Amino acid sequence: MKTVNVKFEPPRNGEAEKYLPYLRDDRLVRSWAIPGTEGLEHRVGGLEKEENTGNVSYDPENHQRMTELRQAKIDKIAEFIPLQTIDSGNEKGDVLVLGWGSTYGSIRTAVRELRDEGMDISHAHLKYLNPFPKNLGELIGNFKHILVPELNNGQLVRLIRDKYFIPATGINKITGRPFFVDELKKKMKDALASNF
Repeated sequence: MKTVNVKFEPPRNGEAEKYLPYLRDDRLVRSWAIPGTEGLEHRVGGLEKEENTGNVSYDPENHQRMTELRQAKIDKIAEFIPLQTIDSGNEKGDVLVLGWGSTYGSIRTAVRELRDEGMDISHAHLKYLNPFPKNLGELIGNFKHILVPELNNGQLVRLIRDKYFIPATGINKITGRPFFVDELKKKMKDALASNF
């Protein structure tokens, strides 16, 4: 993971004439004024702001530009988060189980037991969801089948399908209880049997 050292030097009194609160640097980061600094006051709130000046703007082109800037700023985060790795199993193969959050222990154990039974199965666990690690598409492209166990109605599997255009299979449980290892192994085998 890259470490970025940024020296934070907010504008001071006397710099008000040239201060543009929404002017961004090459990392798309805006400078901050110390709250209450005379002459450096600007609007903060939910209304759309004009690029650079920070004045409230109802201009549709400005709104599109500011929305695109906010998305670009989020996308740029991928340059500073770790690359995705495989938690267990091979880097390429038949099945990748892609998890996130509290499913880690159940997935890890189920995958280990299925590997002991001879299945070509691997496990990767996401820590970053927005944005995804920049190598995630390449990593999941190394597998024939992607299984996504979730304790919800399938939020991650939808994001994976949408972003990477792959037919990932969701395994969902919404009872408020965690996956049990035997239950998860059976659901994985059933999901794979229906895909072959």
